[in-house]
Amino acid sequence: MSTLADHGRELIPRPEQTPDALRAALAVVAPGRLEEMQATKDDAFAKAVEWQSLSPVQSWVLLWARDIEIARRPDLSARFARAQGNLEHEDPATAQKSLRELTAVLDDAMKAVRG
Repeated sequence: MSTLADHGRELIPRPEQTPDALRAALAVVAPGRLEEMQATKDDAFAKAVEWQSLSPVQSWVLLWARDIEIARRPDLSARFARAQGNLEHEDPATAQKSLRELTAVLDDAMKAVRG
């Protein structure tokens, strides 16, 4: 689990990377995405059976852990929203800068959840 000193204020502690813990965390930080989470979970499990591989489930866990990391940390969430809001800016330089920032936020969140 991370500390508050790492990132400033956090809405909730970083959840364990299990489906139940991720679902519980999402219910707090982004409840409107619960249906999306369930649909992607169902898809990941179906692919795991079809492919006879756990990689789709592992990817599902990691991607939701990343998204929850962004949602639970106001610093990342604000950066993400600003960058996403300018992706289609009329100024190509602004749009390009926003794309780089969005990539940086996703990378930061992924690094945090991978430990």
